[in-house]
Amino acid sequence: MLSLTGLPLQIISSALAIAAFAATMWLWPRFGGRGWKPWAGRLGAFFATQIAVLVAMGLIANGYFGFYSSWSDLLGTNGKPGTVVDHQPSAALAVTAEKSMYSAQGSARDRSGLIQEVAVKGAASGLSSDAYVYLPPQYFQPEYAQKRFPMALVLAGYPGSAEKLISLMQYPASTLTAIEQKKLPPTVLVLMRPTLSGNRDTECMDIPGGPQVETFFTSDLPKALAATYRLGSDPSSRAVIGNSTGGYCALKFALRKPDAYRSAISLSGYYTAPIDETTGDLFGGNAQLKQENDLVWRLKNTPAAPVSLLLATSYDENNYAGTQAMVGAFKAPTKLSTITLDTGGHNFHTWTREIPPALEWLGRHLTEPQSA
Repeated sequence: MLSLTGLPLQIISSALAIAAFAATMWLWPRFGGRGWKPWAGRLGAFFATQIAVLVAMGLIANGYFGFYSSWSDLLGTNGKPGTVVDHQPSAALAVTAEKSMYSAQGSARDRSGLIQEVAVKGAASGLSSDAYVYLPPQYFQPEYAQKRFPMALVLAGYPGSAEKLISLMQYPASTLTAIEQKKLPPTVLVLMRPTLSGNRDTECMDIPGGPQVETFFTSDLPKALAATYRLGSDPSSRAVIGNSTGGYCALKFALRKPDAYRSAISLSGYYTAPIDETTGDLFGGNAQLKQENDLVWRLKNTPAAPVSLLLATSYDENNYAGTQAMVGAFKAPTKLSTITLDTGGHNFHTWTREIPPALEWLGRHLTEPQSA
């Protein structure tokens, strides 16, 4: 079966749309006259052309934005809530595949780094997920053999895919460039979707009676990574960055669980969890829980967390007013910085403009690799 996000399917669907349009133009004179047959012919040709064009446009948009990564993802037949499985810490993460990174320095892992695909099982949450781990070239260099590295969790939006964080948003390539320019210490990236329970948008919450997504990201994931890779154990060596839904999750992890992530970056993130058909009932009627997941409310009404936050927006973004509210609400020891573009929408082009300065900011807040 052709890949849902692959170029061949986009080319075929575009060709069929063009052929449908050409056929409609050629056959239209034959559908002249009165009676139900000419009318049926005209309606059939019109709707066939419209459907073909809409399908082609939808496939092209999905390939660019990464809304659905596979046919099973589109049809909602993949992904089930995980079950609790007792493992030794080292068994909580398994490497399932590897692929080389290519840069001006070549593809050798001690020059450009390495991307590993992994499967993570959460002991406390009972959830499981695939992820990509980018190991920078220093991870394989002899002088760093006894060093523990800082790590940054990178989250896509909903319903984005982790693959687009690599191919479209170029996080590993941008990270390598920042490391080479001495703007960022050698850092391990962990690239994931925030969606762990089927296609449900959980807003990274521990849902009452439902998926414990926050526990997975703030407890299970750091433990599984530390058991497999040479990572620093201090919270100041861990950060989280995300766009859109991933940006909301990043800020929430830092503010609610500062011992898990001490720095957070939000690109076009919002500041309170929406309730719609993709989320279902997140709070179980608990008004206090809803407040606790409102980030502006947290900044105003809870003790300030010792974390550093970076909020990216633009004058065109829907989150601009919310960003200003965040700026007006935070207090020490929380530190808050912003990136405000003159123009930019809620899209990949905007985020790729924000990633380089965001990584440079991150370089001032992550620790350097430490002796084991």
